[in-house]
Amino acid sequence: MSQSELSNLIWSVADLLRGDYRQSEYGRVILAFTVLRRLDCVLEPTKAAVLKEKEEKAAIGLNPDPFMRKASGATFYNASTLDFTKIIGDQDNIDVNLMSYIEAFSPEVRDIFERFNFAEIVERLAKNKLLYMVTERFAGFNLHPQRVTNSQMGLVFEELIRKFAEASNDTAGEHFTPREVIRLMVNLLFVEDDDILSKSGIVRTIYDPTAGTGGMLSVADEYLMEHNPDAALTMFGQELNDMSYAICKADMLIKGQDVRNIKAGNTLSEDGHPNTKFDYMLSNPPFGVEWKKVQKEVQREHKEKGFTGRFGPGLPRVSDGSLLFLMHLLSKMRPAKDGGSRFGIVLNGSPLFTGGAGSGESEIRRHVLESDLVEAIIGLPTDLFYNTGIATYVWILSNRKPDHRKGKVQLIDASGLWRKMRKSLGSKRREISDEGIDIVTRLFGDCTEAQMATLFDADGKEIGREVVESGQAAPKAPEGGRVKMQPLSLLLSTKAFGVRQITVERPLRDESGEIALGQRGKAKGKPQPDTSLRDTEIVPLTEDVEEYFQREVIPHVPNAWIDEAKTKIGYEIPFNRHFYVFEPPRELAEIDAELSEVTRNIQRMLVELAG
Repeated sequence: MSQSELSNLIWSVADLLRGDYRQSEYGRVILAFTVLRRLDCVLEPTKAAVLKEKEEKAAIGLNPDPFMRKASGATFYNASTLDFTKIIGDQDNIDVNLMSYIEAFSPEVRDIFERFNFAEIVERLAKNKLLYMVTERFAGFNLHPQRVTNSQMGLVFEELIRKFAEASNDTAGEHFTPREVIRLMVNLLFVEDDDILSKSGIVRTIYDPTAGTGGMLSVADEYLMEHNPDAALTMFGQELNDMSYAICKADMLIKGQDVRNIKAGNTLSEDGHPNTKFDYMLSNPPFGVEWKKVQKEVQREHKEKGFTGRFGPGLPRVSDGSLLFLMHLLSKMRPAKDGGSRFGIVLNGSPLFTGGAGSGESEIRRHVLESDLVEAIIGLPTDLFYNTGIATYVWILSNRKPDHRKGKVQLIDASGLWRKMRKSLGSKRREISDEGIDIVTRLFGDCTEAQMATLFDADGKEIGREVVESGQAAPKAPEGGRVKMQPLSLLLSTKAFGVRQITVERPLRDESGEIALGQRGKAKGKPQPDTSLRDTEIVPLTEDVEEYFQREVIPHVPNAWIDEAKTKIGYEIPFNRHFYVFEPPRELAEIDAELSEVTRNIQRMLVELAG
């Protein structure tokens, strides 16, 4: 049975729930019972050995936990004499026995079922006279590791999570990142690491501070297994939402990961992995969500720890905490001397440009750009995510940039690389095409500039697209048609995003119109500024301030000067501006001819109607 067939079979339990449960509630029941049945099958071969250790060690006063864990052959155990077969064999006490069975698991597994609110699930199923039927149906699924491997079971579980996300349309985006977005990020994460993609015995760590249901970690593991089965990823994560945390932890358990690496809680106020560094990191933090609830803790860490803490560069406005997660990931980077790190994070457009020079957002951008940590920013198509249709961007950062990337940032506009979905899911109407993922991955891997050539026929209809990399010739226009060239990938200096905000002062004049001079201190004998005439100018870091001032200001206000003490350096990334291509309007004669033709058609139709 294929993974898809097995996931469909398991999801068919929803037929039993229909009528008593809403469609969006199916997933909670099905996922919890899938985990329980899988664990039951995994522990079946060592059940007798575990019970023997429990009895022997308890008899001599020893804590049996480590011995039962070792005897189970897994990272967890169950100390009950019950199993699924025995539980369905006692129909009258099925609810009591199920809960007794859950309580006999090792602590890390009990935590999963507590987060699932399994007691509530059992109570409701029993109340609706469905508990025995659901349990019996799951008892009939053979999920033994010899029948379904950890990798296969992980894929089945992912498929069930996706079905749950689709059934919960309105809230899917809270715990589910579109798979093609994750695939793109994972490609970019690993594309330059030859060791992990080719050498045997390589072990790397990967971390997601907003783990959701664990989709990013799972796709990263799947990618690595596909390219190098002899390498391994050790997964770490943290998640705030109880349901998502339970699903993520269960998925990691099914995959054979150490679930103690998955922590619950708010990453910003309670770091679940303090002082731990990682090789790779991925994150899709919530877009535009305020961080007022954790404001006190974050501000305290910023003030007391500075750059020795997580939020040294600055704090964004309270209305959007996205950049706090970016700084959190920066603090988790392994030092470059120890191999360094690379991470990808999905952000909306706000972190690119919100906040002027000297603001918290600008200071954070300044830190990552002046430290040469930004490798690339990729603009994604709109309408990709389940709960928003806004523009989104993938940032790739690393403290182990190869020499050919140093001092540069690659911008890739993938906003046009999409295909329409057959069926919309919430706000998600589009998906990135496989071709689009391949194009972005190749452009990033080659670190090259490129343009997108769009070909139009004589009637103005688009007939094809072609990526033209740096040094390649543009395609020829079709007969009677045209070719439109649009930037696709750009390589820019990190300084290209920096500006100086200079303060331009003009002299204060007294009642007689004379320039007022200072009377004391450093200001003595110098023109005094008229604050009502004060203005600011933005000068790119790549341009000399004095030259700019003489060219742009002095010809208009000859007696102006720069107050050097007020100069601020700021950074913004005007992504769309770099990809804007001016299209001249059509010739006036062409527009007149078209209007004349339309007018003639209207007059003809009026005559026909009158006749």
